[in-house]
Amino acid sequence: MTKHVSSEPDSLWQASAGERFTAPDLQGERSADLAIVGGGYTGLAAALSAASQGAEVVLLEAERVGHGGSGRNVGLVNAGLWLPPDAVAARLGQGPGEALNATLAAAPDRVFGHIAQHDIACEPQRAGTLHLAHAPGGLRDLRRRAQQAQARGAPVAVLDADETARRTGSDRFHGALHDPRAGTIQPLSYARGLARAAATAGARIFEHSAVIAAEHHGGQWVLRTDGGKLRARRLLMATNAYHRPAGGARLPDLPLVNFFQIATAPLGDNIAGDILPGGEGCWDTGTVMTSLRRDAAGRVILGGMGAGGQIHEGWARRKLAHLLPRLAEAPLAHVWAGRIAMTGDHLPRILRLGPGGLAVFGYSGRGIAPGTVFGEAAAHALLTGDETGLPVGAVDSHAEALAALRTLGFEMAARMVHMVAARI
Repeated sequence: MTKHVSSEPDSLWQASAGERFTAPDLQGERSADLAIVGGGYTGLAAALSAASQGAEVVLLEAERVGHGGSGRNVGLVNAGLWLPPDAVAARLGQGPGEALNATLAAAPDRVFGHIAQHDIACEPQRAGTLHLAHAPGGLRDLRRRAQQAQARGAPVAVLDADETARRTGSDRFHGALHDPRAGTIQPLSYARGLARAAATAGARIFEHSAVIAAEHHGGQWVLRTDGGKLRARRLLMATNAYHRPAGGARLPDLPLVNFFQIATAPLGDNIAGDILPGGEGCWDTGTVMTSLRRDAAGRVILGGMGAGGQIHEGWARRKLAHLLPRLAEAPLAHVWAGRIAMTGDHLPRILRLGPGGLAVFGYSGRGIAPGTVFGEAAAHALLTGDETGLPVGAVDSHAEALAALRTLGFEMAARMVHMVAARI
């Protein structure tokens, strides 16, 4: 086995993960019923589902399991997408749109079900989430979202400013939308726990095994890495925002949004006991979004759009002091960043790569619960040849206009906002 130098971020999740998982790199030739490229939530959920059904599964990860967005995100297990449910139905059509709404409304059940079934040590907290109104217009938007969700039977509620202040410990918000179906996890530990469960079920997982070539011939997919070759009847490409080009399995260029986070050192209840005392995870209605949560050790974690660096980190320190003045001098222990694949309409895509090949991408920041259910559904479709259970219909092509320019635009917008915001 080749020795590799770690390229993992210095994130809180790396430092606090309760789950451990390591795997060798691919050497020599292997075969499988299903090849999976990408060791994030989508690929790992697919591997666990397929192996549990008796399929021969091989998963290839270019770095370490959870290296990409699955190990860098906020850890919010949300029900639904960024889009309000009416918009999902309008863009996909009534039947497919409402089917997707229903699937994703129940998706947190799948996540927390896996955690319980496989005893994953990922600090699960199902206290719901708070979508925070950063301005009066944001509260109006939340009321519309609540009405749409309630019309579909969701147990969501709009909170006034006083109740929001009690639940968050901050008086800076105009209200919030509480969704009790949702929750928080330690995101890297969840990915590693899925990997452990998949390996126990019989999946063979290889880390540090980047695919450098992929082609389909003779009724099989043939994947090559620096050290080996894999042949499989079916292929799932689950690389999303961390895709590396491989000849024969090209994915469309996607607009990418950078998102970074800061975490304080653990804080005692005398300092932070009234900050999110119920354990909810939060994000706000700002166009350049901010997230806020705590972990099991009492660290306060704030995130925002941007790639990190002096401008963004300076803003984050000011923002934390603005929302929670008593944390103005709280020591910071970790700063890290990741990438989000953001489709133009904020809807995920399932792309046919060729015979027996699918790619899943474009969660637009909602990767944990959708990634879990999309991965399971993609594995079933590939093994059975029946695509009717896919959460969205598979397409033969997809393109995002001006992807690189939009990526640059997102970062520049975040920089501009963070240069002038929260200077108090």
